[in-house]
Amino acid sequence: MAFSTYADTLRYLYAQLPMFTRVGASAYKKDLHNTLALCKALKNPEHRFKSVHIGGTNGKGSSSHMLAAILQTAGYKTGLYTSPHLLDFRERIRINGQMIPEQEVVNFVNSHQALFEEINPSFFEATVGLAFDYFAKQEVDIAIIEVGLGGRLDSTNVINPLLSLITNIGLDHQDILGSTLREIAGEKAGIIKSSTPIIIGERQAEIADAFENKAKEANAKILFASDCWTITPKETAPLLVVHAQSTKQNLELALDLRGSYQVKNLPGVLSAVDELKTQGFKITEQHLKTALKQVISLTGLQGRWQTLQQEPLVICDTGHNEDGVKEVLKNIANTPHQNLHMVWGMVKDKDIAKILALLPKEATYYFCQPNIPRGKPTEELTQEAQKYQLNGQAYASVAKAYQQALSHAKPTDLVFVGGSTFVVAEVL
Repeated sequence: MAFSTYADTLRYLYAQLPMFTRVGASAYKKDLHNTLALCKALKNPEHRFKSVHIGGTNGKGSSSHMLAAILQTAGYKTGLYTSPHLLDFRERIRINGQMIPEQEVVNFVNSHQALFEEINPSFFEATVGLAFDYFAKQEVDIAIIEVGLGGRLDSTNVINPLLSLITNIGLDHQDILGSTLREIAGEKAGIIKSSTPIIIGERQAEIADAFENKAKEANAKILFASDCWTITPKETAPLLVVHAQSTKQNLELALDLRGSYQVKNLPGVLSAVDELKTQGFKITEQHLKTALKQVISLTGLQGRWQTLQQEPLVICDTGHNEDGVKEVLKNIANTPHQNLHMVWGMVKDKDIAKILALLPKEATYYFCQPNIPRGKPTEELTQEAQKYQLNGQAYASVAKAYQQALSHAKPTDLVFVGGSTFVVAEVL
């Protein structure tokens, strides 16, 4: 059956293919068999463009968008593959910031429906096939490919990139990737390829050797970016002073991505730029300065410490695991406000106890359930939150919770929306 509209095509993709973001671990395929079969049938598009592979627990999305912004500012036709999307499926696949046209999605699915029925890929596997096929046909100069989940067994791990970048490692998806940082680091290190430079964004003493050992085994040059750069925010935000350890030189950069955690992401991006320059890419200091000032408008990134309105100040952020939430709370503490209102929802396959224990007790909570099968039921979330002295009401939907928070907040208050990417998506 051929689809005539984009809406029908999406319904087919969502209904027919198991989708991790909606149903969780049951949609995760624990090998690359399907992706390899799909790519083979598509004439191996992943070998027809240059790429950079970016993995990690937190920061991989922001890092991917920063690097894409820099490359497109330097004049390269730049593909960008990320996940999940917030508002439109097509956010996952962009060239120079422009989303893949709806008709391209329709044509791809119509052309390959029989293949999907034969291979039975997951939603993510099919989307990776679509992205790689589109980038190859459009003859991008380079594509930034963000890992979906983990690394070693992630569908994106069929590429042979110019370099790989792993941001920080934290506890997330323990049901799939392992219960300790070391086990998770082992999965993330699975994107290290033979003789391919690997940049580790942040040196974490307890797991650094997991990356060093894997790099040695793969004969891959390894660099810890946090050893190479010192980044100091200036009082005159959003200026940052970047100090390069090797040349002892300082560079002033303005970054439009707010959130203190971007200071952790930037060293990895800067080291990736340096590595690409050694491989022949022409990227100047001016390209860097111009791009980082306008990552959002160049790439369409949303949901990273994003201001939605003033008086009351409303901010949303997609940070949803322990480390991500710690960074969010640092930012809240640094944002002047009178009372704090938290619109908060989560998914049920996370270890939510650790996260609830971190949340501020003095805030007023508006608990809600994101509208996906994985959403944590509001009543359960509210009951668990009470064990940590978090007081608030349960609401039937994200929209109702958000409306109530806005109506209760005074002009000098802060309304924060988060806990899950899907809560942020519904508010946006």
